Amino acid sequence: MIKSALLLAGLLSCAVLSAADAKKPNVLFIAVDDLRPEVNASGSNLIKTPNLDRIAARGTTFDRAYCQQAVCSPSRTSLMTGRRPDATRVWDLETHFRKALPEAVTVAGYFKSHGYHSQGMGKIFHGGFDDAPSWSVPWETPKSPSYASEAALKMVSDPANIDKKGRARGPAVESADVPDDTYTDGKTARLAVATLAKLKAKGQPFFLAVGMAKPHLPFVSPKKYWDLYNPKDIYVPAFQKLPAGTPEFVGHNNSELKSYADIANDGAIDEATARRLRHGYYAAISYMDAQVGLILDALEKEGLADNTVIVLWGDHGWQLGEHGLWHKHTNFEVSARAPLLISMPGQKAAGRKSASLAEFIDIYPTLADVCGLPKPKDIEGVSLRAVLNDADAKVRPVAISQYPRSDAGKSLMGYSIRDDRWRLTLWRDRAANTIHATELYDEVNDPHETVNVATKAEHAEVIARLSKYLPPPIAPATPENTEDKTGKSKKDKAKAKAKAAVPAAPKVGEVKDRGAMFDGRDMNKDGKLNKEEFLIRQSDPEQAAKNFVKFDKDKSGDVNREEYVNSGK
Repeated sequence: MIKSALLLAGLLSCAVLSAADAKKPNVLFIAVDDLRPEVNASGSNLIKTPNLDRIAARGTTFDRAYCQQAVCSPSRTSLMTGRRPDATRVWDLETHFRKALPEAVTVAGYFKSHGYHSQGMGKIFHGGFDDAPSWSVPWETPKSPSYASEAALKMVSDPANIDKKGRARGPAVESADVPDDTYTDGKTARLAVATLAKLKAKGQPFFLAVGMAKPHLPFVSPKKYWDLYNPKDIYVPAFQKLPAGTPEFVGHNNSELKSYADIANDGAIDEATARRLRHGYYAAISYMDAQVGLILDALEKEGLADNTVIVLWGDHGWQLGEHGLWHKHTNFEVSARAPLLISMPGQKAAGRKSASLAEFIDIYPTLADVCGLPKPKDIEGVSLRAVLNDADAKVRPVAISQYPRSDAGKSLMGYSIRDDRWRLTLWRDRAANTIHATELYDEVNDPHETVNVATKAEHAEVIARLSKYLPPPIAPATPENTEDKTGKSKKDKAKAKAKAAVPAAPKVGEVKDRGAMFDGRDMNKDGKLNKEEFLIRQSDPEQAAKNFVKFDKDKSGDVNREEYVNSGK
């Protein structure tokens, strides 16, 4: 009798728990790589994004949302942890946040700890980085070739396109007449669709993170998306210089773009090339948008849309020739500002655009808030829920981004403080803790940031007021916050990297550790070798190119770890 009663009580308890879980809203968390806010939801009609518009129609478009640092890993790390780069100590593409924050709980891990099924696919963290504690099941990324056209593949295989570092690069732009699932984003979207069906059957509330790789370089997309745009309608920025009165070190040399085989290494980008690149960027966005549409369709098909919070974010902006610059890596408005769309069930301000300042570290506490979870501890962001209910509400007086630079032998950190009108950037000398340079832009009267007005006396009050928001000096490096996962200090790691980009060739009589060799060549840590990585420091590039084809057993255009190791047996 007692056993029966206990069993009945247990069953009732499970039933109650299941009912409670069923009421919890799901989270669809969509990350987009290198997406600038030049989409319809942000008020632009240049790029066709009907599916991003679907999210905007049921939610709020944050028109002034800013990343913490305009480059992939620092931005994504801050967003996922709710902590600024100075706390995560991630200012580059090579450092994992668990060096400095071994006990940190990511937003995905937080939902997991509160009864959610947490699952990630595609690019969430940077490159090959992952964070196993964040997920209920292993994170995965579908495999696909970087290029699909015969011309692009020929360019990649041409020994003439191998640079001084042994890297083979293809074109910056490709328009191939191929199906959507030829490329990674198409495969990722289809994986997400299949996963949603499984999650529906599972019945547990979920946090599903889906990362889109495009429009990141190279700008590749199926031809039908390229054909959406008339080249005659594509403009190039009128202002292609650094702002007057701005020091040269705040810009960069466009090295990311110029690493592609069809882009000249020297000189400015000519107008014809600029139009072609912009065309490719627009097409890549429309391609990505179509894949997002597949996921939204599946969400509706499975009957999950009405109980799912959707957030879509671009990890940072992207310069398309503004200030003569391409890609990100600056504190300028077009680099630091990125799209942020959030919708929640029963949202009061659905379909509205908000000018309220927001930072990407705010996404974490916002999701916890709208899903009814306890306020997360040890994070720096604030909830944006008030803005979701009232687009005119304000939760922040300023938004802060940052970017590291060096000048005249000094290590600098540039903190950019943005309020409703002004962008103040203070470049702090990290050693002396003094201000090395100052930029001030009037974003209302000079939205293209053509003139640095920091030296004008009438703006002294503005500089003084905004300077109060300057973050404190960065904590000194210690073994605790600079130790990597192998136990080496950052200094030791740098020495090792300088000594050799890949493991040295084994001596006669030594057994090759092909796993270690693979890890050494996998520069972006994505678990596979593209051709340029495979050819790093090869003494005979022509033979190595033949070996690449031989090792690529599944003809995917990449060599995975298993293929690499087994091919040496």
